[in-house]
Formats: sequence, C-alpha cells, structure tokens
Amino acid sequence: MAELSMAEAMQLFLKKSKLKSGIQAVQIEEVWEKIMGKTVAKYTDKIQIFGGKLFVTTSIAPLKNELTYQKEKIIEMVNKELGEVVIKEVIIK
Repeated sequence: MAELSMAEAMQLFLKKSKLKSGIQAVQIEEVWEKIMGKTVAKYTDKIQIFGGKLFVTTSIAPLKNELTYQKEKIIEMVNKELGEVVIKEVIIK
C-alpha cells in the first residue's frame, strides 16, 4: 500500500466527502476580494455554492447588473483560484 502525505490524505478525504462544497464556499469567500476587488466584495451580501452553481447576493442594483455581464469571467477566475473546475454557472440574486 502506498503511503500518502497528510495533504494528499486530506485531499482524498475531501474529494470523497460532502464537506468539500462547504470548504470551497469558504475558500471563495476568502478570495472574493482578491478576485473581484474591494468595492465588489464590500457590497456582496452572500456567496453560496450548490451543485456547481455560485450564488452571489447583493442589494445594489448597479452591481447586480455589472456582475451579470461578468458571469463567464467570474467562473473562470473562481475556478482558477480554486485550482479545479468547481463553478459551472453563476447566479446573481
């Protein structure tokens, strides 16, 4: 049997567990400002992941409009930051 490092064992565990999406949501929240900038992060109320969909909630109408136009870019940047394809769709609420 091959030996795994602690990091490899954790990755394997997360890949097979249901905790992974929750951890990825936390990771996205942590890097949201880096990805989108301080202003967008400041006015983003909530970020959630369900079934490959990233739900972004904001009460600022112009920001909703801007984020709607940037959906493909957001998908690309978030997936790049996480190092794997996690997000397939962005829904702005």
